[in-house]
Amino acid sequence: MSVTKTPDAPDADDSVAASSPERLAVVGAALPAVRRRIQAVLIATQVLGGLGIATGVALSAVLARDVSGSEALSGLASTATVAGPALLAMPLAALMASRGRRAGLVLAYLIGALGAGVAVLGAVVDSFPLLLVGLVGFGAGSSANLAARFAAADLAEPERRARAISTVVWATTIGAVLGPNIAAPAGESVSGLGIPATAGPFVWAAGVFVVAAAVVATLLRPDPLLTARALTDTDAREEAEGRSLRAGMRVVRESPRARLALVTVAASHTAMVSIMSMTPVALTHHGADIQLVGLVISGHIAGMYAFSPVMGWLSDRLGRLSVIGLAVGLIAVAALVAGTAGADHGRTALGLFVLGLGWSAGLVSGSALLTDSVPQAARAAVQGLSDFVMNTCAGIGGLAAGLIVAKAGYGPLNAIAACLLLPMAALAIRGSARKA
Repeated sequence: MSVTKTPDAPDADDSVAASSPERLAVVGAALPAVRRRIQAVLIATQVLGGLGIATGVALSAVLARDVSGSEALSGLASTATVAGPALLAMPLAALMASRGRRAGLVLAYLIGALGAGVAVLGAVVDSFPLLLVGLVGFGAGSSANLAARFAAADLAEPERRARAISTVVWATTIGAVLGPNIAAPAGESVSGLGIPATAGPFVWAAGVFVVAAAVVATLLRPDPLLTARALTDTDAREEAEGRSLRAGMRVVRESPRARLALVTVAASHTAMVSIMSMTPVALTHHGADIQLVGLVISGHIAGMYAFSPVMGWLSDRLGRLSVIGLAVGLIAVAALVAGTAGADHGRTALGLFVLGLGWSAGLVSGSALLTDSVPQAARAAVQGLSDFVMNTCAGIGGLAAGLIVAKAGYGPLNAIAACLLLPMAALAIRGSARKA
């Protein structure tokens, strides 16, 4: 990573002086060693966070159905868990901008733990509104896993930034795969405590989130964002002003590449959530059992996370725009394959796997491009704006997907989701032309 400010240079004012512990930590250890330490901690917390999220999500819809007594209302469980990250994205970005990644990640995990506890309470007292409130808080825990990818990029060399992001994204695979498999033991563990078995996973998730918060609080030192600021030659007033969310929005408006990155992340995520959320419904309408649905979704998750290092390597070697183009192509192919599968379950599974690959390409390349395109002082604010837009669009997309399938069918849903890629493709083409 190229720097223009030596680690032992004096701080410009009190706001930069807050970075002094991070600066001294870098003086005492080589920067590559600091990078490796931070990445190792982030990987560990990603595994824990992914485990907590997947453990709870595995039975959230079933728990919502049991508490509400309605199949129709069970879909609100996924909406609530998606709303959590959207609601927390901007406040979390503001906290990170002023106090660093460590404070923000700890808060997000603790909110996730508290939300899981409230969800358990809602199940025990048979209150559906309380359960939904808990699920919103529980979903907020995934904000930490989203923000961790940017923490991995803070100190990465520009030419390896996408790989740093993708490695942290990949770590989620472990927790995402293990989580659903421990849902049953988690349910059995609370059977004698007066807690419904379907709420057991949330008891475990709360504990996992607390452990993740403790790991971040004690081991994520030095703070990657504060360290990156301390090593960057930034005017003190510019740095203070750049931390505001208003400044982040201004930076995005003024940067075509930042706009492309924001659209890429939002469009990829919204298309993926819209198609994925209704695939189990489409499969069961064509005679698939629960086991087959689980296998298809497992393959989709593998596509999302397991191959993210490949997308990071391609993004660093071929360029961000090339991989954004790859994301457009993969998601479009996935929509075509899944949308025309009908009763061919193997074809649907292939479409969902390719959809996961497209999401991975879009998230990794878009996140790297966003970090590349904005000044250091405004990065935390812009990254928080990105996660807010991404999760808000996905929440709207998930709600709309159900209505589209009910009125028109699964095939038209895939076609509409593919249309979301058009602005992303247009901006990428314009960016390639401008670069040429």
